[in-house]
Amino acid sequence: MKLRYDLGEVITAMITPMTKDREVDYKSLEKVSNYLIEQKTDGIVVSGTTGENPTLTHEEEEEVLYCVKSAVSGQCKIIMGAGSNSTQTAVQSSKKAQDLGADAILTVVPYYNKPSQQGLIEHFGAIAKSVDLPIILYNIPGRTGIDMAPSTIAFLAKEYSNIVAVKQSNSNLDLVSEIRMLCPDDFAIYSGDDSLTLPMLSIGAHGVVSVASHVVGAQIKSMIHNYKAGQVSAASNMHKILYPLFRKIFMAPNPTPIKALLSKLGIIENYVRRPLVELDEKDRLELLECLNMTLSKLEN
Repeated sequence: MKLRYDLGEVITAMITPMTKDREVDYKSLEKVSNYLIEQKTDGIVVSGTTGENPTLTHEEEEEVLYCVKSAVSGQCKIIMGAGSNSTQTAVQSSKKAQDLGADAILTVVPYYNKPSQQGLIEHFGAIAKSVDLPIILYNIPGRTGIDMAPSTIAFLAKEYSNIVAVKQSNSNLDLVSEIRMLCPDDFAIYSGDDSLTLPMLSIGAHGVVSVASHVVGAQIKSMIHNYKAGQVSAASNMHKILYPLFRKIFMAPNPTPIKALLSKLGIIENYVRRPLVELDEKDRLELLECLNMTLSKLEN
């Protein structure tokens, strides 16, 4: 069945490059944008968690969106991270994303204040009514402190036509099965964890919002295409090759490891904003060894 709005199968949760002074490096941002197009990404999330949005100002978020949109020139979808634990702020950010030309928004479950399921319905409902943009709900209980129930996701998917997908970052695959069973067939489910992409595809997911796609995006897309074409063995083999890298990329708080890899590849400088800190030398070498082993297996 055709999706109500297809944002692609591999969406990259994009990093925000920083200079040595921890200012946004807009020149490198253009470079990363073009590099991701080469990696076959279908969409880019700007100013999400991987983009260090907790430490970006609203002005920086807007400039990042403008810069990335200009760099990709329509070659992929641009999705703005526009969530907040304040409904009013989330609505304002969503309206701004629409005004600035984003193709869609990603909006996270409110964090820290722990609203009820009814509170989530009213929060996301207010956002959906404020914009015409396609909306991806973002459920990540490990960061927000609460889990959006499958029944809540299903209610929102049925009530609002512009709520088109969910990014599900919960390792409980039973919940993914429930979401698929309760939601309309044209509502897309995205894995929020690279290592769960293949398992989630098997129970009805459409694709992944990925961090690893910064470095193995074409391979992730191949895995998804093989699975959907019935080439399950080929998809499984690719998953097994990529799995160690999927796990290692989260050896430290995201996006610290992926920035270390992109620095090694000469695409960005290896800086993150405080309170995050760069990988120590031991972890950096361990991560690079994992990348090299993965690339070696892909070549054979």
